[in-house]
Amino acid sequence: MDLTIRKFRESDLDPLAGLLSDPAVMKYLEPPFSRQKTAAFLRKAGLADPPRIYAAEEEGRFIGYVIFHKYDEDGMEIGWVLSPDCWGRGCASALTAELIGRAAACGKAAVIECDPEQEASRRIAREFGFAYEGRVDGLDVFRKKE
Repeated sequence: MDLTIRKFRESDLDPLAGLLSDPAVMKYLEPPFSRQKTAAFLRKAGLADPPRIYAAEEEGRFIGYVIFHKYDEDGMEIGWVLSPDCWGRGCASALTAELIGRAAACGKAAVIECDPEQEASRRIAREFGFAYEGRVDGLDVFRKKE
């Protein structure tokens, strides 16, 4: 599995719009995005300085994005939103391992926020030894201290 995390480019709008308009992808996030809403999200989160999200690729093909930004004084939020063809193949786990390492390199804990019903994210948090911290604004929060 050849996964790459990179900065977003304006040319990523089409594949990102395809991803964020998919009801299955957005089930635990928000209602599916329009192209216009995706473009605004890309500008605000992906093309910002510093970015809050980064494009994820497998063998050069856009497969979604990862979340990596300051959560609080001690932690960096990590996460992923991936194309359904990546589900169940270990992509999220591989990206999680990379993001945990990046947070540790910043001297920060990794933090995962997820919908309480999003079992895949909860499973990955458990798999990587994250501790459950509670619910904030309706989302479950897990933290891994290195």
